[in-house]
Amino acid sequence: MKVLLFGGTGTAGSGTLKALLALGHDVTCAVRTLQNDDFPTKTKQVVADVASSANNLQHAFNGAQFDVVISCLASRTGNTKDAWAIDHLAHLNILALAENSGVSHFILLSAICVQKPELPFQHAKLEFENALIGSDLNYTIVRPTAFFKSLSGQIERLRAGKPFLVFGDGTLTSCKPISDDDLGKFIAHCIENSACVNKVLPVGGPGKAVTPLDQGNELFRLMGKKPKFKHVPIAMMSVIYQALKFVGIFNAKVAEKAELACIGRYYARESMLVMDPETGCYDAEITPSTGTETLFDFYASVIANDATIERGDHSVF
Repeated sequence: MKVLLFGGTGTAGSGTLKALLALGHDVTCAVRTLQNDDFPTKTKQVVADVASSANNLQHAFNGAQFDVVISCLASRTGNTKDAWAIDHLAHLNILALAENSGVSHFILLSAICVQKPELPFQHAKLEFENALIGSDLNYTIVRPTAFFKSLSGQIERLRAGKPFLVFGDGTLTSCKPISDDDLGKFIAHCIENSACVNKVLPVGGPGKAVTPLDQGNELFRLMGKKPKFKHVPIAMMSVIYQALKFVGIFNAKVAEKAELACIGRYYARESMLVMDPETGCYDAEITPSTGTETLFDFYASVIANDATIERGDHSVF
């Protein structure tokens, strides 16, 4: 298949690109800037500004035809401006390109958290999901759970001898984390799997759901250290958010921090699992699993190799 991939340099996108190439697909990556020698040589690159306009995006590809479009794009910070620019408008531009380029299948990487939308980026993602579903294209919407990088932010704290931070007793939330490669393989196999067409597919990684308390205990075990936790009340996140929100009325930079605090508060109290529509509760048992790599395998590799995780925008969460 001739595949046009957006977001191929990102966390999930890099895993998807690797999986597409392994399956023998002809891949063109839309990039902001041309990538260096580390980028797969079999991959074509086209510089395209997804946020400018559908016409400009069409012009960048010079009338090229594709069978499948895959988007792994997501707003970097999740704040209101970025969310509506990338999660919504840019994707509308990509959809217009797909509709005018003979594409038969659009695969969208979304997020599990849109099932309980409270944040701007969740509403932006949902609005585009609805636009895609309402289009004439076949679609697959993939909603993954937590990423490994998103759950690795406290490794350096523990290396420095600091306690592992948890909200409440550390069991308020749980998730079934999925690796970049396992998610990439899942997305790539949606191309030729008819069971994935016109479906919204939540997906997590293998094994049991893990809580923040589980994560901390495993990291301490791998480091050979005695567990040491600091319990933070959820209410503190609300206090911080409200204070920043008030000051943000007068200061734009503080307003941005308030949005990030709001995002942090959401993830501190919501599990990244499928929500049972009948009970309204998160349920690990009905959250589909795929792949072979577990979060704790990832932790073990990081600790054994004394590696540093470059989390970038994942540090927000």
